[in-house]
Amino acid sequence: QYATTGCSLTLHHTEKPKHEAICEYRPYSCPCPGTSCDWEGALEAVMSHLMHAHKSITTLQGEDIIFLATDINLPGAVDWVMMQSCFGHHFMLVLKKQEKCEGHQQFFATVLLIGTRKQAENFQYRLELHGSCHRLTWEASPCSIHDGVAVAIGNSNCLVFDTATALLFADSGNLGINVTISLC
Repeated sequence: QYATTGCSLTLHHTEKPKHEAICEYRPYSCPCPGTSCDWEGALEAVMSHLMHAHKSITTLQGEDIIFLATDINLPGAVDWVMMQSCFGHHFMLVLKKQEKCEGHQQFFATVLLIGTRKQAENFQYRLELHGSCHRLTWEASPCSIHDGVAVAIGNSNCLVFDTATALLFADSGNLGINVTISLC
């Protein structure tokens, strides 16, 4: 199905649906969480789409930045999104707050590469929360935007913490997360 966009595999008809679901050459969906954007396109067009359709997303340059999530006490499910550019690639930083059990909210922080799964294997990211006497750190390889935030959370490939922990590290309702991207 994706031969016109670069896939060169020839498979038996029974194997085709499984491959098409994960094929790197299938169109990329808009990776922006918390929106109902129906955009689809080539990997090379994702950043252009994000810059034009989702102008509120800030992009910071460098391997080591601070992702500031403001007003973490907002009620309900909330997504904070930021872009980080380094090593010639773009990374989407996502902090997601959602209710897991009745009245129990959790935060999920992860990094997605605007790129393929194979490219994502070349990077590591570290998320750090700092407090006066506390530090919480998570290190992992980023997921590709092909997989998305839901897959990262579903696979526990993210930093997870509850509201009490968020408040421990927050300053006036704002949460700063140090994000460091490195090459493997």
